[in-house]
Amino acid sequence: MLPFARVAIIGMGLIGSSLARAVRAAMPSVQLVVSDADAAVRERVIQLGLADDVADGAGAAVVDADLVILCVPVGAMAAVAAEIAPELSPDTVVSDVGSVKESVARVLGEGLPGVHVIPAHPVAGTEKSGPDAGFASLFKGRWCIITPPPRADATMVERLAEFWRRLGAKVDLMDAAHHDRVLAVTSHLPHLIAYSIVGTASDLEAVTRGEVIKYSAGGFRDFTRIAASDPVMWRDVFLNNREAVLELLGRFTEDLVALQRAIRWGEGETLEALFTRTRAIRRSIIDEGQDTEKADFGR
Repeated sequence: MLPFARVAIIGMGLIGSSLARAVRAAMPSVQLVVSDADAAVRERVIQLGLADDVADGAGAAVVDADLVILCVPVGAMAAVAAEIAPELSPDTVVSDVGSVKESVARVLGEGLPGVHVIPAHPVAGTEKSGPDAGFASLFKGRWCIITPPPRADATMVERLAEFWRRLGAKVDLMDAAHHDRVLAVTSHLPHLIAYSIVGTASDLEAVTRGEVIKYSAGGFRDFTRIAASDPVMWRDVFLNNREAVLELLGRFTEDLVALQRAIRWGEGETLEALFTRTRAIRRSIIDEGQDTEKADFGR
């Protein structure tokens, strides 16, 4: 038996379009309705045949849906919630895919009283965006973190978990605040550093832009890949998880100063000890199956 019979996806960027493809592949009998605020995106979704129906607005898309997944920037959650609220039934589960959970839980909880709000975050993605960037296998072998509110219906939580498992994801449950601290370490701070390093490199007067691009070594190329991520999405992530990010940024700044001191004073043992420890972390990520040793990290 399917966990949900009619699914509505709001927002057809990388994650939304990947969700549509994955549902099509794993649960072909699910009635799939999607929408996007951009008319050109809606037209492209129709051309790609990603859904049974493409609605002009979010409100129309969620009518009779038993699962609604919001794949929009975190900053747009309140507006979308207001648009869909009149069309939802009390048995509808409303979830999302955002990288920040505490603010999303609050906004959706306030904007959608009387329905089952169960935020979630599939920890998967690429630097690309748009409906053409999606692919059905994006979630296979990746974690989807579900952050149910304290009084969430356990049956509905399990139905949502089963939905993600059928798409190939591994599911974990986590408190929303704890999720935001974990993701600040594993995702948000690395993106902030990448944006900063690429911005610094492009601003150096002694190095031309052409040289930065022409002589990019592997490390800088990886930073540019991360820094190419959707700017609107990441703007909203940092603004909505500012406390955790600022706390970690302070710690990172302290560690960076310590590294600066070790380099200045020729403390080779200090540097080697750090590099040995961080190398072991890389090995642990591979052992967990979250990356490979293939060229380009298996991407």
